[in-house]
Amino acid sequence: MSELQKSQVETALMTYIDPYLGKDLVAAKAIQSITITGGHVKISVVLGFPAQGYHATLKDQIVRCVSTLAGVERVEVDIVTQILAHRVQKGVNTIKGVKNIIAIASGKGGVGKSTTAVNLALALAAEGANVGILDADIYGPSQPRMLGSKARPESQDGKTLEPVMSYHLQSMSIGYLIDEETPMIWRGPMVTQALEQLLKDTNWHDLDYLVVDLPPGTGDTQLTLAQKVPVSGAIIVTTPQDIALLDARKGLKMFEKVEVPVLGIVENMSTYICPKCGHEEAIFGEGGGKRMSEQHNVDFMGALPLDIQIREDADSGHPTMVSKPEGHIAGIYRDIARRAAAKLSLQTKSYAAKFPSIVIQNT
Repeated sequence: MSELQKSQVETALMTYIDPYLGKDLVAAKAIQSITITGGHVKISVVLGFPAQGYHATLKDQIVRCVSTLAGVERVEVDIVTQILAHRVQKGVNTIKGVKNIIAIASGKGGVGKSTTAVNLALALAAEGANVGILDADIYGPSQPRMLGSKARPESQDGKTLEPVMSYHLQSMSIGYLIDEETPMIWRGPMVTQALEQLLKDTNWHDLDYLVVDLPPGTGDTQLTLAQKVPVSGAIIVTTPQDIALLDARKGLKMFEKVEVPVLGIVENMSTYICPKCGHEEAIFGEGGGKRMSEQHNVDFMGALPLDIQIREDADSGHPTMVSKPEGHIAGIYRDIARRAAAKLSLQTKSYAAKFPSIVIQNT
């Protein structure tokens, strides 16, 4: 294999801009190796984000690009996924068993943040990642209902909790420990302590991503997350409505101030589609999420429709990613999940887990 031949293949690969990475595979350092034997070209690709539903399309694009070169008879493409831990805030310790924490936030309640969080967690799992979800809303936990689980977490040592498994997700919520109708009449310090315990005293098992479903606003819980929890990135959920966008901007600026990267913005309830006639109407406004992303120079991850099926699925304990995994809406969730994970994969890697621990003993 000559250097010229390899450079020709790399040049051909540069003509395809990956829609999730936002750059070509060579620039993204996703090409692990190129082997040329006569007219047979073998390309090994390593993606830093889960994208099983996209592999076939990516292979087709690579074959198309390389097949245009003179002398190429066959193109073989191998794609593997390697999800690494990424850098978090300074001075915050990592969580055992968790590579990356993604916070799902909104400045305002009622925008469908929890429904979006559970479906994005399930979408990441469907794309091939090992995923967990932490319900950080102590006052109004909703994940047990959405995940269709009433199980009590088990403890093998009397000190730590085992995550509750549901739809292949590891989950933890204060809702598993109290009755569904019991109100949490706690002051701020108790809430933040409970959040830390749920996060750090749960035996998370080899998670690529832990999705944290935050309560709305920018109060104690969000501050605790920013100061004491190693967050790799955040996703802001909003609706096109001006009042929701106003509060969403506050959430975005909060993460910027505490140096947590905002991966992007998701616009929920973007349009309403009449189930009878199919007419589409932007009843909450139009394009607000996209304008906000442009104003603050963050990625627009995607838009979800106002669809009664999403609400019914969540209320019944069978989120849309589970009830209709091959449907149009599930496809949108999977696309958003890939975009968020790909954005995270481009961030600086964390090597904290590789550093040795220094232990001082008296001998």
